[in-house]
Amino acid sequence: MDIGGISLALIEIVGVALLGLALLYAVMRTRSRGKQDNTAATERETRERYAEEERKRKDHPEDDD
Repeated sequence: MDIGGISLALIEIVGVALLGLALLYAVMRTRSRGKQDNTAATERETRERYAEEERKRKDHPEDDD
């Protein structure tokens, strides 16, 4: 194998290793955030926003298309 072949093999190995580390980091970060899930607050905010939009729609029915 010549220098070009060795260089290409080294780049491929290092590239795969870096990609694997990046994916591992992303998965671990996502999993740790999942434990702090705050769905109750999110659901409450969603209901409040929908209620606000509904009030706006009822106050100005001419804006509906």
